[in-house]
Amino acid sequence: MHVTNTPTGHPTVDRALDELSTGEKTWASLPLSARRALLERVRDLTAAHAEEWVTAATAIKELDPSSPLVGEEWISGPYAFAGGAATLAHSLASLETGTSPIAAATFGSAPGGRTTVRVLPLGIFDRLLLNGFSAEVWLQPGTDVERARQTAGLAQLDPAHTHGIGAVLGAGNIMSIAPLDTLYELFAHNRVVALKLNPITDPMLPVFTKVLAPLIEVGAVRVLTGGAELGTYLVNHAAVHHVHMTGSSITHDTIVFGPGQEGAARRAANDPVLNKPMTSELGGVSPTIVLPGEWSDADIKYQAEHVATQRLHNGGYNCVASQVVVLSSKWKQRDQFVAALRTALNNTPGRNPYYPGSANRVEAALTAYPHADKLGSGRVLIHDIDPTDEATLLQTEYFAPVLGIVELPHADEAFAAAAVRTANSDFVGTLGINIIAHPRSIQQMGTGFDILLAELNYGTIAVNAWTGVGFLTAGATWGAFPGHTIDDIQSGMGMVHNALLIDGAERTVVRGPFRPAPRSIVNGEWTISPKPPWFVTNRTAATTGRLLTAFAAKPSWTKLPGIFASALRG
Repeated sequence: MHVTNTPTGHPTVDRALDELSTGEKTWASLPLSARRALLERVRDLTAAHAEEWVTAATAIKELDPSSPLVGEEWISGPYAFAGGAATLAHSLASLETGTSPIAAATFGSAPGGRTTVRVLPLGIFDRLLLNGFSAEVWLQPGTDVERARQTAGLAQLDPAHTHGIGAVLGAGNIMSIAPLDTLYELFAHNRVVALKLNPITDPMLPVFTKVLAPLIEVGAVRVLTGGAELGTYLVNHAAVHHVHMTGSSITHDTIVFGPGQEGAARRAANDPVLNKPMTSELGGVSPTIVLPGEWSDADIKYQAEHVATQRLHNGGYNCVASQVVVLSSKWKQRDQFVAALRTALNNTPGRNPYYPGSANRVEAALTAYPHADKLGSGRVLIHDIDPTDEATLLQTEYFAPVLGIVELPHADEAFAAAAVRTANSDFVGTLGINIIAHPRSIQQMGTGFDILLAELNYGTIAVNAWTGVGFLTAGATWGAFPGHTIDDIQSGMGMVHNALLIDGAERTVVRGPFRPAPRSIVNGEWTISPKPPWFVTNRTAATTGRLLTAFAAKPSWTKLPGIFASALRG
C-alpha cells in the first residue's frame, strides 16, 4: 500500500516513505544470503570511501587534518561501522546454515543467575589486535545458554516477516552512530529505514549515500536531511511505525510529549502525543569510580591520561563521556592522582568547540561552581562536590569538556560499596560507567568484585577500560540499563549495535589491562597491548586508525605488522 501524500507535508519525506513502502516488499522477499551479500558490499564500500568519510568528519569538527586526533574519526567512524557490518554478515551467514550466531560462543555465569556471552575476542585477530581486552554480554536473569542460542538472530529468524518503516534520527557527534542504528533497525527489527541526519552531520550525506548504496538500491533505506520541522513531520507520519533516536532527553521528551509547558504537563501526566513506539539512546552523567590501591608513579600518570580520554575524546561531546570521577578521600595517593589528572586535562591537545552550545554549557558549569579550575583549551575541573546535595554536576549532562570530582569518606571495600550506591542513586542516566582498579585490589575483593558489577545499574560497565570500547565492539550491546519508562527516560529505552543479534541482553561488561605493554608484562598482566589508539595522548592514532579500518573491512595476516608497528609508536 502506498503512502497518501499530505498537501501540507514535506514532498521529500512523502516520496521517501512512499519508496520505502514499496521497498519493504522487496526487503521481505530477500533471502538471508542476499541480505548478507548486501552487508558485505556495505562493508567493502565503507573501506573504499573511508578517506572521504574521515575528511568530511574532520571538516565538521574543525580538526587539523595532520593532527593525531583525526584517529578518533577513523576509529569511531568507518572502523566501527565496517566492523558492525562485517559481524552482522557473520551472523546472517550462520543463520543461513541453520546455526545460531552464538553457537560457538564462550558462555559463563555472573551473579544473580545471569548467563554471560563472550563477544570479545571472537577470533584470533581480536586476540592479537585487542590483546588483554574482553567483553561479555550479560543476559537478563533466568536466560540460560540453550535459550540464548535459540533466540539469537532476532527478526532475522523470520526474515520474510517485516515490521514496517522505522524512522532513525541520527546523532550529531559520532559519525558511525546514524548508519549503525540504521543497520540495527533493518536487521534486528526487520524494518526498512528512513534515516534523518542531524543537521550537524549533513556534510556526511554524500559519503553515507555511497556507503549505504546497496541498501538504498533495494529500497530498504532512504537518507533525509533537514531541520526540526522536517524531523517532526517524519516521526509523526502515519506511514512510520517506529522511531529511534540518539540525542538528549530534552529532545526525546519534546518528540514524545510536545514542547514547552504543555509538553511538560503531558509528561507529568504520562500523556504522549506520539502514538507509536520509540526507542532511544540519550546519554547521561557517566561516572568513573577509582578504587584506592597502591599504584606506581607510572600507573598514576597512565590512568590520569585514561580518565582525560574518557572526558575529552571527541572534545567531550560523547553521550558516554565521563563527567564525574568518584574517589576515596582516604586514599593516600588521592592528591597525587588529582594533580596528574589536572596535568592530563590541561596538556592534552586542544581543539575547537565545534558542537553547538558548548560555550554556554561550560559557562553554566562555571556559574554553578565558581571555584572550579579553568584549564587550557576551555576545560573545567570541579572539586569538592558533595554527593549528598542535589549537585548540578551529577544531574546535568554538560556535553562539554567539564569534569568533576566527588570524594566519599570511605576506604577499601566500604568505599566500593558506597561508590556503587552513589552511582546508582545520585547520577542521572544509566548508559555507562567506568571502574579503574589495580589488579591486586580486584583480586583482594574476590567474588565480591563481580557482585559489585552486578549491583551497578548501567548498560555498559568498563573495568580498566573506557565504555567507549563497548561502543566499538560490534558484538556488544549498547544502550541504557533496562527499566526506564517513556515519562522518565534518563538514558533511553532499547539497545543498538549487538551485531550477533543476541536476545534478552541486560548489559555489556568490558575489561581491559590496568597497564600498557611492556609494563603490563613486567607486572604480570601478560598482555601485549600498548597505549590504545583511542587515547587522546596517542601520537600515532590517525595512522593506526586508518590501518585498523582497512583491516576491519578485509582482515589479513599481511596487514598486522603495519598495525602493530604504528600502535607501538603511539
